[in-house]
Amino acid sequence: MRTLLCGLATTVLLMTGTALADTKLKLVEVITSPERTETLQGMVDEYEAANPGVEVEIISLPWGQAFEKLATMVAGGDIPDLVEMPDRWHALYDGAGKLVDLDPYIADWEHGGTLTDKTLAMGHQAGEAGTMLPYGFYLRAMFYNKKLLEEAGVSGPPTTMDEFMAASKAVSELDGKYGYCLRGGTGGLNGWIMFGATMRGDNAFFTEDGKSTLNEPDSVKGIQFLIDLYQNGYAPKDSVNWGFNEIVAGFYSGTCAFLDQDPDALIAVAERMPAEDFAVAPMPLGPAGKAFPTMGFAGWSIFNTTEHEQEAWDLIAHLSSPESNKTWAKRVGVIPIHKGADQDPYFKTDQFKGWFEELNGEQYVPTIMPTYLEQFGFFADSIALESSQEALLGQRTAQDIADEWAAFLTDEYARWKASK
Repeated sequence: MRTLLCGLATTVLLMTGTALADTKLKLVEVITSPERTETLQGMVDEYEAANPGVEVEIISLPWGQAFEKLATMVAGGDIPDLVEMPDRWHALYDGAGKLVDLDPYIADWEHGGTLTDKTLAMGHQAGEAGTMLPYGFYLRAMFYNKKLLEEAGVSGPPTTMDEFMAASKAVSELDGKYGYCLRGGTGGLNGWIMFGATMRGDNAFFTEDGKSTLNEPDSVKGIQFLIDLYQNGYAPKDSVNWGFNEIVAGFYSGTCAFLDQDPDALIAVAERMPAEDFAVAPMPLGPAGKAFPTMGFAGWSIFNTTEHEQEAWDLIAHLSSPESNKTWAKRVGVIPIHKGADQDPYFKTDQFKGWFEELNGEQYVPTIMPTYLEQFGFFADSIALESSQEALLGQRTAQDIADEWAAFLTDEYARWKASK
């Protein structure tokens, strides 16, 4: 009898082990790079070690084709358990009812109470339920070259738009130097939106009756501000075509004194500039005493087709714990999601000061692009790109391009509203 019981116990254990071994999670990574994948794999390895029998497969999609590839997977029924969810895709999958509400899990989570208010708010950006837990923020702030400012007789980083223009002028009077690393090429829309909102004192994209605010008089002043920076020679002539790599190189090479960028630019800058030579300040304030830095984010979501919802949440909880999140933020260049992260020695520096001031200061209002509009990507990457370059080159006026942008976005907003 004793032998029989032992045999049964052994069989149960073996069956349990087999069941656990069959618990496989598929996680799709979409903002892919070797450094990110290596960091993610290390965290997943820790999770698997703490959860024997649970296996996680990471599928890394190249960013350029990630949207289409994930959509194809979902449409074909090859739906992952978890996905790295960029902000501009969130509304699409949330609106289709494909994501798990994470609010009950976060409410019971031991670290739920230390999530920042902005983290919780952005997780609800797409709808009433928190169907994404952000892992960090890509928030614009102003890099500045301390040596160039000192050489130009500028006492410190500009705090207002007027000071920013004056400081850019002063630096540009130095031989071979310029004030601002203008992003006139791909991805440059953020600058036009930020400066337009800052001069207007409001970051609402649409009025109550659905009209775009981009061609309102003060918004046009913000557009004109960037045109003036370029046409006055306060930005390099070839910056009309600059993208991310060029503006970052323009800063760390000492060509320009100012660069507005996200924390991911800090990785490249810090590798090439001594820490004492540069810092990061909040974006300059406009006439209303406010600034509206654009903010992007990404996070983790669970598809509601998963057969392992609890295990999927446990993995998100592991990836999002305060220690894991700090590691992730340091490696990939985002602002962490937990309160008190700014007290970590790594973040408690002049290089991170500007971003945390923006997250904590009432005068800084992060601006989220209206990525819920179906054609917003086309607008940003084609319409706004071409017309803004024409304006920089003096071929069109600020009012002209503002009217074009406003007409397009007003129509898109009307289509979006009609679909609801």
